[in-house]
Amino acid sequence: MRELRFGIFDHVERTSSGGPLNQLLQERLALIEAADRAGIWGYHVAEHHFTPLSMAPSQNLLLAAAAARTTKIRLGPMVYLLPLYHPIRLIEEICTLDHLCGGRLEIGVGRGISPYELAYFGVPILESRARFQEALEVILKGLRNPHLLHHGRFYALENVPMELRPLQTPNPGFWYGANNEDGATFAAQHGLNVVFLGQSENVGRLTALYREVRARGIDEALNANPQGAATAGIIRHFFVADSDREARTIGESAWQAYYNNTEKLWSDNHVKWIAHTDDLEVAVKRGIAIVGSVGAVRDQLAQHLEVTKPDYVILAFAWGNMTAAHARRSFDLFASKIMPELVRR
Repeated sequence: MRELRFGIFDHVERTSSGGPLNQLLQERLALIEAADRAGIWGYHVAEHHFTPLSMAPSQNLLLAAAAARTTKIRLGPMVYLLPLYHPIRLIEEICTLDHLCGGRLEIGVGRGISPYELAYFGVPILESRARFQEALEVILKGLRNPHLLHHGRFYALENVPMELRPLQTPNPGFWYGANNEDGATFAAQHGLNVVFLGQSENVGRLTALYREVRARGIDEALNANPQGAATAGIIRHFFVADSDREARTIGESAWQAYYNNTEKLWSDNHVKWIAHTDDLEVAVKRGIAIVGSVGAVRDQLAQHLEVTKPDYVILAFAWGNMTAAHARRSFDLFASKIMPELVRR
């Protein structure tokens, strides 16, 4: 059994204090540096647009800055919204970023779940899956071949010279986020590492399905990660404090702010996103959030591991209106008092 690894997931949300963006970004870079020193395996940043949920919509800019300030932690998007990119431009940026970080790039890919964000870019939501799948095919071809030839529904590329090559061969690791059987099956059939979201029981079932499909074998022509073993991970919002009371007080306010940020574009369009909850207690019971004292979150995490059986646990430490000091204290408690015990399980 492989050693359990830990990572960080980040939306880089706008803070309720209304502080300057440069302060927010510097605070986040300081957290990534601390994670690098503590032995965290990876840092993954989401992509969202036109919403307070993301103040770093151009992930590559933040990741390039992080690359210059770290040496070991792996860095990457979770995920690039492929329908919003021309694939050959993204290929060039991926190659550049992989070299800037010394071969530490991990590439998350997806189609996007917000119809409003896609619509602002002129991409119909009903077209997004087809665009995503074709763009992924083009990107893999471009990373692996000196010339790119592709004729599809959305892209016609005739012998495009690929002068830039990634540092990792044949390409950096590819990841996919999923919360249902179709997503788990797609990831497994395409050799993608996977990160599951949602309630623990469902995640455990999807993890088993993913591993079952992977075990049947993969058509090498479809395999996005021929260079490594498959990884199945989970994402959870996380906050630990010196007492359960302190953790819940800070956590409840932060969760409400996070909920408001996720709902902003939906509520602006008079739609309620029923897949989400504004109640921290409900989120904890569902396994979406882990909040409490050191002992409480240690027990919660152990239960998550028992039910979901992941290879990789990705935790969001800075979310909602949480201050940088609260997020950093939570991370330090996790890194010093919780992670060492769980890694040795």
